[in-house]
Amino acid sequence: MRVIFAGGGTAGHINPALAIAGYVRERQPDAEILYIGAKGGMEERLVPQAGFEFRGITVQGFSRQISFAALKKNIVTVKRAISAGKESKKIISEFKPDICIGTGGYVSGPVLRAAAQMGIPTLIHEQNAYPGVTNKMLSKHATRVMLAMPDARKHFKGKCRFVDTGNPVRGEILAQEKQQARKQLGLDERPVILSFGGSLGAKVINESLADIIARSAKDGKYQHIHAYGQYGKWFPDLLKEKGADLDNAPNLDIREYINDMPVCLAAADVVIARAGAITLSEIEVKGKPSILIPSPNVAENHQYHNAMSLVRQNAAVMIEEKDLTPEKLTEEIDKLASDPARLEEYSSNALKMAIADASKRIYSVMIEVLSAPK
Repeated sequence: MRVIFAGGGTAGHINPALAIAGYVRERQPDAEILYIGAKGGMEERLVPQAGFEFRGITVQGFSRQISFAALKKNIVTVKRAISAGKESKKIISEFKPDICIGTGGYVSGPVLRAAAQMGIPTLIHEQNAYPGVTNKMLSKHATRVMLAMPDARKHFKGKCRFVDTGNPVRGEILAQEKQQARKQLGLDERPVILSFGGSLGAKVINESLADIIARSAKDGKYQHIHAYGQYGKWFPDLLKEKGADLDNAPNLDIREYINDMPVCLAAADVVIARAGAITLSEIEVKGKPSILIPSPNVAENHQYHNAMSLVRQNAAVMIEEKDLTPEKLTEEIDKLASDPARLEEYSSNALKMAIADASKRIYSVMIEVLSAPK
């Protein structure tokens, strides 16, 4: 099997592609896999690190702002889209793939479009409840449209052949057990709160959590693991200003980054996070009650739609960033963490939404498409 993957711009597009590629390699060790991404994009670093061949094309996304500078940028974007299509056809002709898979982001546009024009089966995978512009455009010519969230169906137009596959979730996340994780982290039976705003951090989330974390330093009510992110190095000082003695609060684990997420997620009773698609898939497979704070600074406000897919199933609480205050967040944490029946209900409902075998489902779609009569 010869497979081309295309996707990039954010980890939310890259990681699913790498997860699927890894599963393909497990099932077919002799499979030849090529990843096409944007030159200078984070995929240029992450893909070779994961052990896959990478080829870069020169492409960029459109600016949605209304200004002369944005207009100039978009003229360049159109020119690059044309040249990227030619680059893609050249790479595809040389590699001769059996199938091409796009996981979103503007880089997947020229690659999947070129593959479809060349008669190669194309699959697209949409991670979010509200699909991105590129995937909506590509869906018209895709052999299959694979969805992580059924809510996405209504946003596509035309006759698409949908398959509900879920988002690929790392095996380490699936394997970790709660009591073992708590023991590993030195936690007791008090409620465990896990909170994070992404690898860079989210200023508004850090600020809104400071009060309850400082309170827990004094009353010990909760055990709290919080990652303040690369841009939140000021956060420990803020806690100290609020009277938290971090050196004498063993119930607090305050750090810049969570590099053992499978363990921390398994140990948690309540998760406070943004509403990125992969994060939500991991929350679902572990059955974790959550308080979601969607980022308003993403395309099509898709994190809001992602969060609503859990809220509608009574599996999560959502607080929009415009409504977020320390008082509001503290109130919601206290209400949820102190209500065992509600925690159990949210956990059960999250598990019902979970798709733990997404990589297997996606691989099955690939085999089905490749086995179809030509």
